[in-house]
Amino acid sequence: MLKKISLISAVFAFTLVHSFPLMAASKADSKASEETDTYDLLNLFGEVMERAKNSYVEEVSDKQLIESAINGMLTSLDPHSSYMDGKDFKYMSEQTKGKFGGLGIEVTMESGVVKIISPMDDTPAFKAGLKPGDYIVSIDDQPVVGMTLNDAVDKMRGKIGSKIKLTIRRFNQKPFDVTIVREEIKIRSVKNSIKGGDVAYIRITSFSEDVDKNVAKAVKKAKSSLKDKLKGIILDVRNNPGGLLDQAINVSDLFLDKGEIVSTRSRNEEDTVKYTAKPGDIAEGLPIVVIVNDGSASASEIVAGALQDHKRAVILGEKTFGKGSVQTVIPLDKYGAMRLTTARYYTPSGRSIQVKGIVPDILVKPAKVEEIESPFELSEGEYNNALKNDSEDKQDAEKLAAAKAEKEELDNDYQLARALDLVRALGLYKQGLDQN
Repeated sequence: MLKKISLISAVFAFTLVHSFPLMAASKADSKASEETDTYDLLNLFGEVMERAKNSYVEEVSDKQLIESAINGMLTSLDPHSSYMDGKDFKYMSEQTKGKFGGLGIEVTMESGVVKIISPMDDTPAFKAGLKPGDYIVSIDDQPVVGMTLNDAVDKMRGKIGSKIKLTIRRFNQKPFDVTIVREEIKIRSVKNSIKGGDVAYIRITSFSEDVDKNVAKAVKKAKSSLKDKLKGIILDVRNNPGGLLDQAINVSDLFLDKGEIVSTRSRNEEDTVKYTAKPGDIAEGLPIVVIVNDGSASASEIVAGALQDHKRAVILGEKTFGKGSVQTVIPLDKYGAMRLTTARYYTPSGRSIQVKGIVPDILVKPAKVEEIESPFELSEGEYNNALKNDSEDKQDAEKLAAAKAEKEELDNDYQLARALDLVRALGLYKQGLDQN
């Protein structure tokens, strides 16, 4: 077996080394040394694999050893590069289409444990109260340390309706257990409504397929129903872990009339790609406020960065996650695929998103507003024998109930309340400028 592997390694090494252009003669000696090292190291790999196969305490297959070696090679580069077998590759493809099974969290690996980037809206993880920045330290009482990210994700998937216990470590808290029931995750990536009767609110939970089309529909619907009453637009990308690059570009392009949206730069300068906006702003200059937090990552940061650099939107909330790297998924025939970090994202002004994230224009931490009511304030209806209103109708009651529900929502979401006030203020300011 060792001889066979060594032969394969040698053939692979020959193909690898001789696929590069010929170097200058002055570098011939160093190149020859590198070739020798490559042969030696590939032979070392074959020897280690053979010894592990024959001497490990339990029987292990060639497939398991080779896939683990490939995954180890990629994950040692950065947290987002990895190997995906056929099952993992299928799962990833389902995610981008907005439908998959599991808990509904976007995760990465940090310091040997799984870190939650963000829970997705209306999923089991979201309902269980998991938060961005939480660490998963064990899954069904099995420690995560020693697992690969793919191993951990695979353990969190399972039959719909089955339970899973996660041990969570949260900042300034003792570890605690959360039991979650797995569900089929159907992501509705775009939700929209009208807030306060004059602001279009668009919530983007992930950048999966057709998000740009759904955002465009939401804006057109708001403009059609409110007409001149529409004061502005709120884009909410809190806890949005990202998704497809083209969707981030297309959503940004909806609100930009010209200029660069984002650029991707690899280690080869000639491979730099710049994406620019096409003419036409679907919002026709209406004020835009983008709400972000530490769970806003990747594609979310591209949109926030582009609109911020072009002064097209005010960014409100907390500093974003800081994932500014580009992963290219490379199919490997019948053996799944590899996810490889190939470039970094840069905003139109040349800022790298990596680690630093997007710093909001207006910093607003989550908070809860409590209204102080005076015990002496009485309305007419609270007096004894007060006359009844003889013109009450069903529509008035429905409006009152809707207003009450919205007030409760804003009381519990301080960031959204601030964004609503801001976009209205910007709308009034713009209206004043237009009249002058």
